[in-house]
Amino acid sequence: MSKLFDLTAKVAIVTGASSGLGIQFAKALAREGADLVIAARRYDKLKGVSKMIEKETGQKCLPVACDVTDEADIKNCVEKAIAEYGKIDILVNNAGVSAGKEAENLSKDDWDWVIDVNLTGVFIFCKQVAKQMIKQGGGKIVNIASMYGQVGNDSMPATPYHASKGGVVNLTRALAGEWAKYNINVNSIGPGFFASEMTEDIIDDEGFLKYLKSRCPMKRPGKPGELDGTLVLLASDAANYITGQTLNVDGGWTAV
Repeated sequence: MSKLFDLTAKVAIVTGASSGLGIQFAKALAREGADLVIAARRYDKLKGVSKMIEKETGQKCLPVACDVTDEADIKNCVEKAIAEYGKIDILVNNAGVSAGKEAENLSKDDWDWVIDVNLTGVFIFCKQVAKQMIKQGGGKIVNIASMYGQVGNDSMPATPYHASKGGVVNLTRALAGEWAKYNINVNSIGPGFFASEMTEDIIDDEGFLKYLKSRCPMKRPGKPGELDGTLVLLASDAANYITGQTLNVDGGWTAV
């Protein structure tokens, strides 16, 4: 059974990998044997993450500066991955942002920024990586959506975030249907609340935790590492017959 989850000799790109969940995702893949390309805008931070991952796991980890709103940057990242490793087996679209303004006060620039990063950037990365995966006979794409791509909320303003992540959920289905003939599996993960740069201002707030306990059956936010198993599953041969799905890891939030 363990061989199903073995990523030895696989090559993975992880976006948004300079902090938070991106680092956790990169480590999870490397621990199972994958070599990495980690991408984000903050190259100085990426270099430090790369050294840490190589030291802790013994896997190769190439840092590449990349703004996911810039298609030229995305093409460059993909080209560097192919030049370094000769293939791309796994793509994890993790880069994401939010704009915490009430919908009635949200500017078009704020809306465009969130949609460009969270949805358009995901599509462009999928498109560019799929070209290589088609050539090599398949691959695994894992998009990081959100439970908020499937439900709304009344606790904090996040309209473009909801819209973008809902788009990721259905983009995942659409690409899965279109690319199944190429042996490309496209799935997504819908995290609930986990500690990250995006949530650091609220995750330990007493008022927020009270709200979370009133909504989440498990009465707590996610702990570090509790997304790792889901990611490795969807990136591995264990998911060869799973495509177009969004697996929520949210403590039961979307179940009730």
